Amino acid sequence: MPKEKKDFLIQLINSLEKAEKRHFRLFARRNGGEKESLFLKLFDHLDKTGNQETKGILKKIPEIKRQQISNIKSNLYNQILSSLRLYHRNNDMEIRLSELVDYARLLYRKGLYIASLEILNKAKKTAIDSGRLNFALEAIDLEKHIELQHVTGSMTPKAIDLAIASEQLIGDISMNQKLSSLSLKMYGLFLKNGYVRNEEEYAFFKNFFESNLPDHKYEELDFHGKVFLCQSYVWYSNMTQDFLNYYRYATRWVKLFDDNPEFKEREIPIYIKGLHNRLNALLFTGKYEMQQTALAELETFFKNPSFKLTRNERSLTALFYYTHVINAHFMSGEFTKSLDLVPEFLAALESDEYTWDDYRVTRFFYKIGTLYFGAGDNETAIDYLNMVINSQKRVRPDVEAFSRFLDLIAHFELGNTTLVSYRLKSLYRFLLKIENLDAVQAEILKFLRLVPLMNESNYKAAFTSLRNRLVRIRKTPYEKRAFLYLDFISWLESKIENVSIEKVIRRKFLERQKTNN
Repeated sequence: MPKEKKDFLIQLINSLEKAEKRHFRLFARRNGGEKESLFLKLFDHLDKTGNQETKGILKKIPEIKRQQISNIKSNLYNQILSSLRLYHRNNDMEIRLSELVDYARLLYRKGLYIASLEILNKAKKTAIDSGRLNFALEAIDLEKHIELQHVTGSMTPKAIDLAIASEQLIGDISMNQKLSSLSLKMYGLFLKNGYVRNEEEYAFFKNFFESNLPDHKYEELDFHGKVFLCQSYVWYSNMTQDFLNYYRYATRWVKLFDDNPEFKEREIPIYIKGLHNRLNALLFTGKYEMQQTALAELETFFKNPSFKLTRNERSLTALFYYTHVINAHFMSGEFTKSLDLVPEFLAALESDEYTWDDYRVTRFFYKIGTLYFGAGDNETAIDYLNMVINSQKRVRPDVEAFSRFLDLIAHFELGNTTLVSYRLKSLYRFLLKIENLDAVQAEILKFLRLVPLMNESNYKAAFTSLRNRLVRIRKTPYEKRAFLYLDFISWLESKIENVSIEKVIRRKFLERQKTNN
């Protein structure tokens, strides 16, 4: 537990912008005194060196006694948070609303009821206008508490108005909570299970979704309720591989922000995630030109300095932007060209600027490994795929499964047939453990098991036979997911034609472009 607290302190200090650090130093010196001086000295030490070891602190700041360190660190952590709260009070709506309600409560305790009600009225109106219904309800609850004392002389009409407003807010909040919970549940199921694999799973998720979807009228939902509903359908459509509806609801999600531009600045993370899902849907439906337009829209957030994004917002925007730049190269088959961007991707991954979770980072390694495989650099592809396979961090099971498959194919390309046979057993055990073996995987496993027994002269016929089986499998409803991770058919066609996979995918892309135009 103490180690976690130290880590949080260092992480918090590292996350501060220059302006936030400057504000904190002014904030810390507001009262002076020995105690404040010590935590400020500790802040300067940690900010400069990042060294949180007790020995280093005692040597650098001899005024601090060993037994004081824990308390001073705790005080420093709380003081930084207080400074941040004050610094962001004017540009963070929820901090401002919380502050208004706190002020009203303090005035009430002083017996200044009319002044308290005036602030509550302001807080209530601001909260409703910005869609922060919980804050509006909190303001009304305090307003009711004051009015119940008959202090304003208008109890009867005011009581009725407050009761009606309170009940309406409770109903709206309840609906939004149900929809946001459904959205979170569907997203959690997708992260845990990936795409639906068969009719049984489809029936389960369909029943789960419909039984948890509250009765509602779309036109009566507020902005956030509509967004939560779109999110729920986005996760559901994606995991059931209904990609047309995935695109439909992701587009509706983004359009809600376009139609209500005042929420773009207030809810940037939700808006950016809507753009991300629309881009994913365009990838899955093969709409390259539309994907490029949507990517340009996301790029304006990532590279336009006029947008004052928080660290969290910059992290999300960068993550989604890099992801879809890679996806664009997947679609166009320009793998070799994309390798010029890999140093930029890696610099972003190694930077302290972004707060990406372990799941996102390992998935990024999978994508980079796929780029190198597509470009024909199988050895480098294996290096990145092993970062996923051997990671001690959280990895979605289907991502790890396809990392193992691609690793096997890359070793096959390098002629490491003995290693392929060895790793096949490990992969098979892994697939049985996570219950993730589908028809595409079964066919490829069967093929790779036979490779050591084949003469090279028989390869072409074996490739052709496997390719034909996979084409038939791809037409079945729940087998599309395998081809979202790796274009197995194009790989087989490259072996049959004795050309690079990049050439095959690029040719198919250009043919689709001609057809679409």
